[in-house]
Amino acid sequence: MGDDETDRSIATDSLHAGQEPDPATGARAPPLYQTTSYVFEDADDAAAQFALEEPGYIYSRLMNPTLETLQERLATLEGGVGAAVTASGMASLDLTTFLLAEAGDNVVTASSLYGGTYTYFTHTVERRGITTRFVDTLDYDAYEAAIDDDTAYVHLETIGNPALDTPDIGRVAEIAHDHGVPLFVDNTFATPHLCRPIEHGADLVWNSTTKWLHGSGTTVGGVVVDGGTFPWADHAEKYPELAEDNPAYHGVNFAETFGEAAFTYAAIARGLRDLGNQQAPFDAWQTIQGLETLPLRMDRHCENAMIVAEYLEDHADVSWVNYPGLESHPTHEAASEYLEGGYGGMITFGLEGGYEAARATVESTELASLLANVGDAKTLIIHPASTTHQQLSAEEKEASGVTDDLVRISVGIEDPADVLADLDAAIDAAT
Repeated sequence: MGDDETDRSIATDSLHAGQEPDPATGARAPPLYQTTSYVFEDADDAAAQFALEEPGYIYSRLMNPTLETLQERLATLEGGVGAAVTASGMASLDLTTFLLAEAGDNVVTASSLYGGTYTYFTHTVERRGITTRFVDTLDYDAYEAAIDDDTAYVHLETIGNPALDTPDIGRVAEIAHDHGVPLFVDNTFATPHLCRPIEHGADLVWNSTTKWLHGSGTTVGGVVVDGGTFPWADHAEKYPELAEDNPAYHGVNFAETFGEAAFTYAAIARGLRDLGNQQAPFDAWQTIQGLETLPLRMDRHCENAMIVAEYLEDHADVSWVNYPGLESHPTHEAASEYLEGGYGGMITFGLEGGYEAARATVESTELASLLANVGDAKTLIIHPASTTHQQLSAEEKEASGVTDDLVRISVGIEDPADVLADLDAAIDAAT
């Protein structure tokens, strides 16, 4: 499903992949197909599409031309063979778990995670009989020790949230593959503009498209991109949804029928059809608009974030700063290896005044908005310990890199001088 023009740059593919001028009208912009269903040519055409023997559109829970444009563009940007877009990033995570894991299985994941992902692994999947084994994100022996015959997949974030640590993706991929297990990577904080995990050994990549991919804080969405690299057929007993005759879809064997794109077709025909967590056409259309400026925005996010990080590192009331672009960051070397063109738009820092000073700082900004999102064109700020990671125990917060004094800032694309002035006034008021 990915675009064949693989020699084009990401900047060009952000504008062009997956879409040509409308052949009927000549319209250059991607159309919005706000429809639930589609007229078949005849009864034979309908039967062939339902049997997955012919491509086409049946119902917008499965496929929609607007969603298809977005899926092809995102697959191309990530270097995959196909993609399924979902109602949110968490829906992409759940869709993948639905296809790969069942009761009795386990998931091995890096512990440096977004709070919602951490809760999903600790509580939601356990209700389905799936256990989660958390490992130190940078302890590669721990990944090796945690994987066993019942491990469905290994999971990590390109840039951990909120510790902002970058693991050795290629090394973890090698460990996972040695055990016959796919590597599943959350690339939300990096986006394919900075990192394409599939090129480093990841088999599946997910993003919350709500964040930098869309970029303006108006539209929730998610995507899982299929690298087309994992040999599902070689592990048919472990992944029956993909590589055995599927009783839920007329006995189709997705690996046998669709080859390297088996996961993509299973995600749509089994996952989206039965779970109903598809993305709305309007939301997909909005995200397509956002993708057109992704390279420009990400360059500015990275540039501004470096300026803010260097300012905070020299601030007398700031006790520490986490930003992958700083040489002081513990995973700066790995970030420099895996991130191209910048280090992302996220910064975390701590204040000498601890918990109260951190809360007071996020309450005192005027330009930066106190809200639970990241990746907006506007600068955002929050205190994770009392909000996004509030539901975690003290031990879980520590494992995720969340301290009481931590402030998280998603640096926007405003004039950096204005962002610095706002932060300076807020820190001064708080301390």
